[in-house]
Amino acid sequence: MPAPGAPRVVATDLDGTLLRPDGSVSARTRDVLRRLDDDGVRVVFVTARPPRWLPMLADLAGQHGTAVVLNGAAVYEFATGALSEVHGFDPDELAAIITDLRAAVPGIALALERIDGPVYDPSFASEHPVPADLRRVDVATALAPERPGDVGAVVGKLLALLDGAGHDDLYARVAEAVGERALLAFSGAHGLAELSAPGVTKAAGLERWCATHGVAPHEVWAFGDMPNDVPMLRWAGHGVAVANAHPEALAAADARTASNVDDGVARHLEQLL
Repeated sequence: MPAPGAPRVVATDLDGTLLRPDGSVSARTRDVLRRLDDDGVRVVFVTARPPRWLPMLADLAGQHGTAVVLNGAAVYEFATGALSEVHGFDPDELAAIITDLRAAVPGIALALERIDGPVYDPSFASEHPVPADLRRVDVATALAPERPGDVGAVVGKLLALLDGAGHDDLYARVAEAVGERALLAFSGAHGLAELSAPGVTKAAGLERWCATHGVAPHEVWAFGDMPNDVPMLRWAGHGVAVANAHPEALAAADARTASNVDDGVARHLEQLL
């Protein structure tokens, strides 16, 4: 049974928070997550990652593994690979955004994170491994569903790169071009602008999942490190930033723990066990 005062749900970001800088997970963190699962505390990963980057973490997910992915655009179930609670861009609105970005930021390279997989502009260069069947086309041609009601075609995130541009310059130019038609979130990837549909955030995705499962905000502990985690840290009953967090996340949190290098999430959770 959970300890008195323990949360019903622990929601944690992955990169920069639960995972070490090389993407590994310590034995200490694995043990804490396993013990929480055994005690009936649900652990929900809340991440900017797309679904295809989740299967390699299945051993961390416990018996009821769940992740809120793409900065809140969908919920992923580890056991089945199923996606639900899909929320993304309106195709017509996104088409207008893409047109305006290309006009305002010449040379910009774009990528779509669709629910069924990524689509990259031919000039979009990713630092991460890409699927063997990656589609490289003008992303504006990949917005419409192939079949009516095809959820796979929903775009959870729009990504933007500009060769030679500084991070702040790119963000400022993208923000000016899109206005309030998209949310510009920073998850720690410097030089990459990540855009979500209005209302799509980690906090909103987690809140929807919790409401479905009868969990109130005060029953949630949340962990994060970047500005895209800030709304989630504020929404949860107990928001915790790791020591290596961005100043905005540190300011929003109710508490601080050690860095991701030093197993900060595990250290903070051990008091429950």
